[in-house]
Amino acid sequence: MPPGITTFAADAPTLSAANTGFMLICSALVMVMTPALAFFYGGMVRVKSTLNMLMMSFISLGIVTILWVLYGFSLAFGSDIGSFIGWSSDFAGLSGIGVTELWDGYTIPVYVFAVFQLMFAVLTPALISGALADRVKFTSWALFITLWVTVVYFPVAHWVWGAGGWLYELGVIDFAGGTAVHINAGAAALGVILVIGKRVGFKKDPMRPHSLPLVMLGAGLLWFGWFGFNAGSWLGNDDGVGAVMFVNTQVATAAAMLAWLGYEKLRHGSFTTLGAASGAVAGLVAITPAGGAVSPLGAIAVGAIAGVLCAMAVGLKYRFGYDDSLDVVGVHLVGGIVGSLLIGFFATGGVQSDAKGLFYGGGLDQLGKQAVGVFAVLAYSLVVSAILAFVLDRTIGMRVEEDDEVSGIDQVEHAETAYDFSGAGGGLSPRPTPPGPGTTAAPTNKKVDA
Repeated sequence: MPPGITTFAADAPTLSAANTGFMLICSALVMVMTPALAFFYGGMVRVKSTLNMLMMSFISLGIVTILWVLYGFSLAFGSDIGSFIGWSSDFAGLSGIGVTELWDGYTIPVYVFAVFQLMFAVLTPALISGALADRVKFTSWALFITLWVTVVYFPVAHWVWGAGGWLYELGVIDFAGGTAVHINAGAAALGVILVIGKRVGFKKDPMRPHSLPLVMLGAGLLWFGWFGFNAGSWLGNDDGVGAVMFVNTQVATAAAMLAWLGYEKLRHGSFTTLGAASGAVAGLVAITPAGGAVSPLGAIAVGAIAGVLCAMAVGLKYRFGYDDSLDVVGVHLVGGIVGSLLIGFFATGGVQSDAKGLFYGGGLDQLGKQAVGVFAVLAYSLVVSAILAFVLDRTIGMRVEEDDEVSGIDQVEHAETAYDFSGAGGGLSPRPTPPGPGTTAAPTNKKVDA
């Protein structure tokens, strides 16, 4: 049997209906995060790009699901090959897995673990899309997802979480995806935008969110789904670690939202809804790697630090001239780095592992390991993603034509628009005049009152 499968020996764990049900629910919560992200991003773009933004997330549900079944699960979690990649023929096509076989040392079926990790794989490339709003061909984006998850996400997931992966063996702590998901996606976003360039009108034309209520809805659904994302990553809750992660997720997110709003008020004079939503996401990102290693007080510190630093980071695109449309670099890359490195300071040694951070007497050892993980994933994803974007741009082209970008990518790429204003109220509308004797009712040109 390949590594990762437990048979029913006398001393082997037995299937837990409670943990299995819990993990199926968590898998569904993580799945909801991808359409939630679509709403979050969709509200942040201009009207003419709304559908394209939604579709750039939704298409990942289709593409990555099929690739994960065919070979992705095997590459990420199969038998280790050189500490870089995995492979197990029984995992390819999910064809050699029995329904009663359990994941390595746990009380849940392999199928449940596979579908839970699938939802992570789906979400990660969708995160990248926010940096590319308004200007990428949909066909090129779909092909980029296919290539990117194959040569970047699947190997990095093995490094971080696969038995034998070199970061896993080094002792890098990443509870639920600070490196494999958020730094990976943020670095990829930076690599791609450096290749494809800025939107037409960047730093000149107003590019404000068209629907802040949609943004807040998306952020709220992300927050909701993130409990499955984080607490579920312990693959059960027999020892209470998942419960700690659940609490820390809520605490850090609240702290980050308040910290972002406080910074925003001091810096710009207002508390904005976009700031509240962005701050919440920054906290969710930062606690993702750290929540199983820190206490609730540590989670407050992680969230607050991430809220301020991410709020500061989103303005760097104007200083350095890279067009990160929806702040994927500022929130996901920076938030992932902050959360991963702060483990080296705030790890208590009493939750998911005995590794302690600097503030708990552990010295700099864990911080050094975290730094290796952060910068290895950042460099690999940045370089490989830029190469993929360059190849696609020079072959089939990554960007739509400039005129199409100006007129609206929704109509060009999808032959639809998000909103139909042709029947909207507020204009002049006929109201019939009561007919007099011997007359025919005729419309007037008066406004219809609400």
